[in-house]
Amino acid sequence: MNRSRFVGLALAAFGLVFLSFVVRGTTRLIAPYEVAVALSAPILFAAAALLVGLVALATLDVTGIRRLE
Repeated sequence: MNRSRFVGLALAAFGLVFLSFVVRGTTRLIAPYEVAVALSAPILFAAAALLVGLVALATLDVTGIRRLE
């Protein structure tokens, strides 16, 4: 993986976090809190999983096991 793709994926992860909050906020306008959380949770979990993967890749790069190109 090259560095520009890594940065793009990091920006996508933060975009997913932002989207999660937008979905939760707009859903709260028309539905109860539990429904809003249920709709936004999968987006937030996807962002968290992406960030965990990126942290693992960054750790591998720092330790020299797998370099980013």
